Amino acid sequence: MGRGRALEAATGTIRQRMMARLATGWASAKELSALLHIGEKEVYGHLRHIEKSVARFGGVLVVKPAICRDCGFVFKKRDRLTKPGSCPICQGTFVEEPLFALEQRG
Repeated sequence: MGRGRALEAATGTIRQRMMARLATGWASAKELSALLHIGEKEVYGHLRHIEKSVARFGGVLVVKPAICRDCGFVFKKRDRLTKPGSCPICQGTFVEEPLFALEQRG
C-alpha cells in the first residue's frame, strides 16, 4: 500500500490526516485536496488552523512560495497561502502553486 493510500485509510480528523501527510514532506493544496477528498479552498482554512496549532508545540508550517514559470519571480513576501492568480512582473498566469510541510523547531 502506498503512502497516500495508507493516509487515506487512516482514521482521525481531516486536520490530523493533513498534519500526518505534511510531516512526511512537501505537498500542494491540490494534492491534499485529492488525498482527503475535500475542496481545495477548504484545505487553505485547515492549513491556517494547523499553522496556529503546531506553533503551540514547537512546530511550524513551512511554505515553499509560489513561482512564476514564465519569468521565475518568487512570491516570497506573500502572506496568503493560496496560489496567486498572476505574476506582478510579467503578468503571466502560469504560476506554480506553493508547497507546504511541517517541521519541528526548538
